Amino acid sequence: MNLFLCGSWDDDERDAWAEALRRALGPGHRLLLQRGEVDEASIEVAIVANPPPGQLRGLTGLRLIQSLWAGVDRLLADATVPPEVPVARMVDPAMNAAMAETALWAVLSLHRGFFDCARQQRDGRWHQAPQRRADEVPVLVLGTGQMGRTAAARLAQQGYPVTAWGRTPSEPIGHGVRTVHGDAALAPALAAARTVVNLLPLTDATRGILDARLFSALPAGAAIVNLARGAHLVEADLLAALASGQIAHAVLDVFAVEPLPAGHPFWAHPHVTVLPHVAAQTDVRSAAEVVVRNVRALASGAPLAHRVDRARGY
Repeated sequence: MNLFLCGSWDDDERDAWAEALRRALGPGHRLLLQRGEVDEASIEVAIVANPPPGQLRGLTGLRLIQSLWAGVDRLLADATVPPEVPVARMVDPAMNAAMAETALWAVLSLHRGFFDCARQQRDGRWHQAPQRRADEVPVLVLGTGQMGRTAAARLAQQGYPVTAWGRTPSEPIGHGVRTVHGDAALAPALAAARTVVNLLPLTDATRGILDARLFSALPAGAAIVNLARGAHLVEADLLAALASGQIAHAVLDVFAVEPLPAGHPFWAHPHVTVLPHVAAQTDVRSAAEVVVRNVRALASGAPLAHRVDRARGY
C-alpha cells in the first residue's frame, strides 16, 4: 500500500515522523514524502499534519486521510480535500495523559496561588495568602471528548469537584465527575465554577465561545484555562474581563495567531500565563502505532477508529 506523508512542518519534524511510521508499518507499505514518486492514483492513504490547502487535490485513489493532530478543523476547512474520503483524527492515549497533566498543573497553580507567588518573587515581596482545599474549588471542563474526559477524571482524582459539559450527551466519566450537556446546562455550570478548562473541538458552534457572555456567567474572580484552540477565545473580551476583575487569571496555550506576535498584550499582562502551544505535544512513537492500526483496519475492511463526522466537525 502506498501512503503519502505531508504537513506543515520543518524537515526535521517530517523526518522524525517518517522514521517512526516506517518502523511501525513494517514491510508491505511504502511511505512517500513526495507525490511524484509513484503513480498518484496508487496513493491510498494520506497521513497529514495540517497540510497546506491543495496538497491532497487530485489524489483519486485515496481511501483514508489520517490526521496526526487531534484537531481537524483546518483540514475540514480545506475545500480541496475530497469530501467522499474518510478522515480520521488522532486520539493518542499518551497525548490525552499529557493534556490532563497540563490541566492539573494549571488548575492547581491557580487554586494554590502559585502564579501570584511568581509575581511576588519578581517584585521581591513576601505574602502568604489563605490556602483553600481542592474540594472548595469547583472546576468546569468544557468538552467531553477523549481529552476532556481524561482531564476531568484526573482533576476529580485530585479532589476537585468537577463538572464536564458537552454540546451533546456523553457516556459517564466516573470518578465523581458530573456530566451535563446542551446550551441550557451551560449557564448553571458556569455559575458554579471557579475555574474553566476549555478542551472543546473547534467547530462553527464553539468558535468564540470564550467571550464576554461566558465570562459574565462566571463568579467574579474566576479563572480561564484555554488548552484547545485559539479561535475559541475572543481576546478583546478576555482583556476587558481581566481589567474589570471578572476574570482573575487566564492560562493560555493557544492563540489566534501563532507564534504569539511580539508586543501582544498577553505577553506582559500580569494576569495571563502564556504557554507556547505545548500543553500536549504528539508523541511520535505512540501516535505512529495509532496510525498503523487504522491502516491495517483499512486493509482488512475493519471499521476505522476515530472517524470524523464532517457534519459535527470532529
